[in-house]
Amino acid sequence: MTYCVGLKFNRGIAFMSDTRTNAGVDSISVFRKMYTWEVPGERIFVLLSAGNLATTQSVVSLLDERSKAVAERSPSLLKTPSMFQAARMIGDTVKEVIATSASGGQNADAFSASFIFGGQIKGGEPRLFLIYPEGNFIESGDDTPFFQIGETKYGKPILIRAYDADMNFSQAAKLLAISFDSTIRANLSVGMPLDLLFYERDSLMVTYKTRLEQDDPYYREVSEGWSEALRAAFNQLPDFPFNA
Repeated sequence: MTYCVGLKFNRGIAFMSDTRTNAGVDSISVFRKMYTWEVPGERIFVLLSAGNLATTQSVVSLLDERSKAVAERSPSLLKTPSMFQAARMIGDTVKEVIATSASGGQNADAFSASFIFGGQIKGGEPRLFLIYPEGNFIESGDDTPFFQIGETKYGKPILIRAYDADMNFSQAAKLLAISFDSTIRANLSVGMPLDLLFYERDSLMVTYKTRLEQDDPYYREVSEGWSEALRAAFNQLPDFPFNA
């Protein structure tokens, strides 16, 4: 299992992903789930992955391979005319990889994978997509400003309650940190370190990228502060009027 979030707001797009991959309680590994393709000043793409590790790595490897020697490769992410066409290309690649993996008669569900894809191409708007294992996809909008993949239920409430389209990147990082902390505390299949990336509207390059380790002082401060704030809020609420 994993947890990834793409959060679109007026300033740009924030992305965060965990790095834990496990095949049982005694087989835990760290794998990157955030990938970027960038032509500074022309386009920037960010892809987050969840699901079967072999499938996600095959999809990313194919996209990466087809993006090299662009003049000689087709199709290529670096030649797509729009974010929509780029999302469609990723969806087609997902279908291609799953169909190939399941060609021996195995259940295609075993190779399932989903992706969050976002970025911007010069002349267009920043866009954010959720790509399903079937290869189809949906786009974020005013009513759905963020997408989650993987273990989504524990980190969703804070995103819904605290999201603000006018937030800055520091506030977005705080919101994502709380969402991930809530998920990590509730599910052992999601874990540190966490990859964080900001893309600022119209910059057409990665604005900021970092990895938060287990002992990161900011993450620990937010984690502990959120726990204390929840306890304080709980204690301030009225008790149930119970009379035995």
